[in-house]
Amino acid sequence: MAKKKEMLLVGSKTKEALKGKGKYNVSSDALDALNNYVYWLVEEAQARCKANGRKTIRNHDILAGC
Repeated sequence: MAKKKEMLLVGSKTKEALKGKGKYNVSSDALDALNNYVYWLVEEAQARCKANGRKTIRNHDILAGC
């Protein structure tokens, strides 16, 4: 089993945002899934930055896939 990654999100704030105006419930594994997605975004941004010969990650490195 893979080691659980450190949580990068503020749980209460993220759950509040996911719930919207009380319209949605949030499952116990939703934060873990979102946290894993954030880790993936970070890795992709690092790869784009490196591929462009930079050491500074910029907003377009993170948003390039959107």
